[in-house]
Amino acid sequence: MLPDLSVVWVIGFVLLIVVMLNQWLFKPLMRVMSAREAAVQSARTLAAQAEERARQATAEFDARTRAARQEVSQQMETARRAANDERTALIESARAQAGATLADASARLQADAADTRARLERDVNDIASAIAERVLGRKTS
Repeated sequence: MLPDLSVVWVIGFVLLIVVMLNQWLFKPLMRVMSAREAAVQSARTLAAQAEERARQATAEFDARTRAARQEVSQQMETARRAANDERTALIESARAQAGATLADASARLQADAADTRARLERDVNDIASAIAERVLGRKTS
């Protein structure tokens, strides 16, 4: 038994519709999906590369920051040492100057004391003579 001619027509139309759908719908849809898949894969690759570059830049930044901090720390230590040395030198200079001033003042004090003793000894003799003249009522020399 042969199939009816309408069945052949239905099968033919179905095949025609399948070919048309395949040509005009499924193939373009598959091309778009493939293009999107490629774009997504490309974007992922670019994102991974950008992430790696960012990681490298961060590591380089951290290394430079550490180096700069070490350099600043060394400069501060050098400045602190220089200031400490300068302070020590100023203290020694002040001590030396104070010692010289103290020695000079001590020498002047001793000279003044000797001068004052000499004057007192002279004045003692004059005062003693004046007292003796008043007590005795006459001139004593």
